[in-house]
Amino acid sequence: MNKKIIENMKKHNKDLSVYACKDEAAFRLKKESNDMRTPFFRDIDRIIYSLSYTRYIDKTQVFSLNENDNISKRMTHVQMVSKIARTIGRALGLNEDLIEACALGHDLGHVPFGHTGEAILNDLSLAYNEGYFNHNIQSVRILRYLENNGQGTNITLQVLDGIMCHNGELELQRYEPVNKTFEQFDEEYQKSYIDKTVIKKLKPMTLEGCVVRICDIIAYIGRDIEDAIRLGVIKVEDIPEDIRSVVGTTNREIINTFILDVVSNSIDKPYLKMSDNLFKTLVKLKKFNYENIYAKANSKEDIELYKRMFNKVFVSSLEDLDMKNVNSNIYKVFLNDKSLEYRNSNTHARMVIDYIAGMTDDYLIRQYNELVGGLGEEE
Repeated sequence: MNKKIIENMKKHNKDLSVYACKDEAAFRLKKESNDMRTPFFRDIDRIIYSLSYTRYIDKTQVFSLNENDNISKRMTHVQMVSKIARTIGRALGLNEDLIEACALGHDLGHVPFGHTGEAILNDLSLAYNEGYFNHNIQSVRILRYLENNGQGTNITLQVLDGIMCHNGELELQRYEPVNKTFEQFDEEYQKSYIDKTVIKKLKPMTLEGCVVRICDIIAYIGRDIEDAIRLGVIKVEDIPEDIRSVVGTTNREIINTFILDVVSNSIDKPYLKMSDNLFKTLVKLKKFNYENIYAKANSKEDIELYKRMFNKVFVSSLEDLDMKNVNSNIYKVFLNDKSLEYRNSNTHARMVIDYIAGMTDDYLIRQYNELVGGLGEEE
């Protein structure tokens, strides 16, 4: 390989902050031969070329079953997280490749119909003794055990950790990385299935992972407001004045305000921090969103329909596995492409969870329709 090419690919390392995660720190569980790409850059490629990444395009962000093509989907969200996080990362001198990989992969494990679907699948997982289901843990599982025909993609520890610890539902004023080994990371991952408190205690091992975590909130909180206004769920005037006067009302204003605050309070520091005023406003804004947007995004009738869809497809798929119905969709669409190692090391219930978690909204609807003869009909 031409020496100049290698130097060009690595030159960003020369200008990184002392608190950044350098490329040479990248750790893979399985050693691989090198090519001209740096390790985190290589992880970006593996994520965007994955089948799970492709399915982002038809997965709900907040609003499901609407016909407005301007409403955000999961694909829009992860790209926004990536862009906002890279902006903060560049301003702070952090490793943008690591940030981009974590951001683009952080929601791979999200299920059909967003957080509502996640809660339904969690109940099913617990009912079938497969532990707690969390989309960030499933994102890690996808990259370690499901992609590449059930062989995994050998993503670096730092990227897997940033994905696992991204939880944007838990806001903090200060984010500081915690050093960990692969064994410590894996222990957190395994415990998340049996202890529901673990998910709320996870902290990234890199400052780049911390950036992605804070940007998950920044990316959705303003865009969800604009989507809600576009759908007539709320009006701009509904946003309290003490919030509007600090961060503005448009997604552009909200993003810009938070980026500038985080950067100015975090430059040349081993942690990320928001000012007292911005953090208090973030908490208020998030509470407003939950009460006025997320609580209204799905009607009771919608939620009951989702439950019927998940339960019907789950039970039917489990029966197909138990009966070895090789002509069923779970075999043809999912299992036939998986390695023997995957098939032999997972229970039938776990394979059904993996199958359903990977579905797009439309695919789950189609599977349900096949089983009951029409959306919304009782089985």
